[in-house]
Amino acid sequence: MTLLDEVTQANEKFVSHLPADFIGISKLPQRQLAIITCMDTRLVDFLEPALGIGRGEAKIIKTAGNSITGDFSDIIRSLLVCIYELGVKEIMVIGHHECGMAHATSDELIKAMLDMGIEQSAIDNVKDELIHWVDNFHHPVENVQDAVDKIRQNPLIADSIPVHGLVFHPDTGKVDIVVNGYK
Repeated sequence: MTLLDEVTQANEKFVSHLPADFIGISKLPQRQLAIITCMDTRLVDFLEPALGIGRGEAKIIKTAGNSITGDFSDIIRSLLVCIYELGVKEIMVIGHHECGMAHATSDELIKAMLDMGIEQSAIDNVKDELIHWVDNFHHPVENVQDAVDKIRQNPLIADSIPVHGLVFHPDTGKVDIVVNGYK
């Protein structure tokens, strides 16, 4: 059985026993909150419950290392929709301890791409951006501070939106405040 078969079988079983409270939830986040966090698998079904956030309460934006790479990056574009279309009034950037991005290098990533048959010319088209993104992530706390600063300084994000920075521990669920957006 393939992984796709496993997933579709699980979906059929889930849909046939869909909990009633899953039906009719609004696309608008009930807590008017957007969270930018890492795509790390250890955060799945752990981060939100650890913060007391349930289904339908917040917009969750996941990316490698919760990094923001530019003034109109995919994260910023997602935040613009969250704020101006979906009623988000606060933003939390949540990094985590033991993030794999802290140990990644552009050289290792490029080598892995080449080993899997990616053409050097394709890599060359994004190499500068790739180096800037991967090689500037050294510590999760610094990365959270940097992401908060980029959001706060972005001319497209209203000054009235508090932007908080937190760091989550993927083993214990403990969260520490790095930046209090109310101050």
